[in-house]
Amino acid sequence: MTIYTDGFPGRELEVDRKKFLYFGGTSYLGLQTDETFQEIFISNIRKYGTNYGASRKSNVRISVFEKAEEYLSQLVGCESSTILSSGYLAGQLVRQTMDTKEHRMFYAPNTHSALYSPTPSTKLKPYITFTALNIAIRAHLETNQEITPVVFLDAIDFSGANYPDFEGLRTLPLERIILVVDDSHGIGIVGENGGGVFRRLMKLNPKELIVCCSLGKGFGIQAGSIFGTVKRIEKFTDTPFFGGASPASPAAVACLMDGNALFLEKRETLINNINLFKSNVKTLDRFKFMEGHPAFSFTDEKLVNYLERQNVLVTSFRYPDEDSHLMSRIVISAHHKKEDILLLCNIINSYL
Repeated sequence: MTIYTDGFPGRELEVDRKKFLYFGGTSYLGLQTDETFQEIFISNIRKYGTNYGASRKSNVRISVFEKAEEYLSQLVGCESSTILSSGYLAGQLVRQTMDTKEHRMFYAPNTHSALYSPTPSTKLKPYITFTALNIAIRAHLETNQEITPVVFLDAIDFSGANYPDFEGLRTLPLERIILVVDDSHGIGIVGENGGGVFRRLMKLNPKELIVCCSLGKGFGIQAGSIFGTVKRIEKFTDTPFFGGASPASPAAVACLMDGNALFLEKRETLINNINLFKSNVKTLDRFKFMEGHPAFSFTDEKLVNYLERQNVLVTSFRYPDEDSHLMSRIVISAHHKKEDILLLCNIINSYL
């Protein structure tokens, strides 16, 4: 069922004058409807305006971008970073820049569409398993030692195959691979102080690590980012793709730093809410989930319908297109109250 709403879907949704509890979406910290965060955002709008349409390469530049990039680099644990207007744009900049004669691109299972070419005729397909991917990469390296493999994957693919242990990734000859990882669902949520997966993946010693992401899910702002070495980030920003695009709103970008204390508080609330859910659902093994992450995936469409009859809505649609499998997941957020989560658990227990 497709539902249209006139406001942001927070912990509650009103549909046909009927209220539903909402356990879906990607507002993991509940920032979009948090009054404290809104006041931070509004204060920054008064300082920086509602939008800034000039190129980052313009002769007049707003310093908040460089300050926020330095902040993110320290948070993530990388040498350098850059900020763009969306996570999708960040992914496309990486993909297009890495598509050269010196590289061959490989896609791990369940890789997000943001890292593919949008042209169907040139779209590469992901390998079904890491075993198949491993075989293909090693076969390539035996005959094409001068062409570096570039492996694209999602840090959090909701199947549990990657984060937190990255078992499949560990089977690959990473010392000879440039690794490109989409951390959109991890940044701001997992890792040290919400720094995402960069530090964890660096311990696997890939030839090079590039991480791109949306900043909207973990930090509640419309923006994207790329993390890597100084040399690599300079290559990304020294392109017409980067220079020709309008940047993210500087007011939104400033919230990354001004909201730091709030993010810490919200992350603690989220962890408590996740633990409350896990400790009160009797059959947790019916769901696929990752330690410390608030998404609980499942395939039972009847459960979706049962929850809806009990005035609970969850994420459930075919993604990324109508030919894809039905994706259903319960998403716990920092904006949920204790009684919301306990009610959800009781409803699930009565079904299962």
